[in-house]
Amino acid sequence: MVALAIMAGVVLTVISSVNYHLSLTARNNEETVALLLARAKLEELELLDKQQLTQGKEGTFRPEWPDYSWKAEISPAPVPVFKTLTVTVTWGTDRRTLSLAHYLLQEK
Repeated sequence: MVALAIMAGVVLTVISSVNYHLSLTARNNEETVALLLARAKLEELELLDKQQLTQGKEGTFRPEWPDYSWKAEISPAPVPVFKTLTVTVTWGTDRRTLSLAHYLLQEK
């Protein structure tokens, strides 16, 4: 009886530990996807005309990644000759976010 109680405690501990690590793995996977999508969108937006970027843009990554959306904004950078292009990716039911910033040289 004692051995059975000890085994039950060990099994419950192992199961909860595995569940916790699986949730960490899923979270890391979501963040990796968001980071890769943000980098791809940042590179895509860099190729656009600077006038198109000043309006700000947003969209989704459908159909491949329907839960992920993005928003791009341009703002002044701390150094006057640059602008900051920020791409924010949002995903999940709790609307988690990841932002990447890139500095662009202002045209005179």
